[in-house]
Amino acid sequence: MPDQALRRLIEGNARFVADKSASDESTQRRIAVASTQTPFATVLGCVDSRVSPELIFDQGLGDLFVIRTAGQVLDRAVLGSLEFGVIELQIRLLMVLGHQHCGAIKAAMDALEAHSILPAEMEYLVEALAPAVEQGRQMDGDRWNQAVRAQIDLVIQRLSQTPIMQAAIAAGELKLVGACYDLETGQVEITSA
Repeated sequence: MPDQALRRLIEGNARFVADKSASDESTQRRIAVASTQTPFATVLGCVDSRVSPELIFDQGLGDLFVIRTAGQVLDRAVLGSLEFGVIELQIRLLMVLGHQHCGAIKAAMDALEAHSILPAEMEYLVEALAPAVEQGRQMDGDRWNQAVRAQIDLVIQRLSQTPIMQAAIAAGELKLVGACYDLETGQVEITSA
């Protein structure tokens, strides 16, 4: 079932890229999902307005359980929401979706390089993204996009170590997948599966 869910996301992204959307947002669909939800996948993505999982995976109402934070930063509310999806909704695929040229990661890079402190809770984001920024610095290529990919991997690593996720993975009931969205092409690349 996790592999079928992943295939469904990949096929939806192919339709999105080809501009052949088939998702269902009809009144009939809204009525059908009003009493209960049965999403087939969870997507933890960025708050960037250009990266809407329902659109880029060509999915309709009730298909995806979407949680979005700047740079896919985890906190207790996000972890609890993800665990809710696994336990209560029995979702078998959890995708961590980063994207090319993530503004949160760029802001963290700039703040860390300048040794500056961002106002209020934005500093929390800098602190949370610092490990990915550091890993990106140590990689060849575009440091910004390397930090994006590092953040995807770090989030997957952390999720795989939580007791609920660990148990679901061990039982074959959950698959964690990393992916990166290209803003120009619209394509989603699976970075880890």
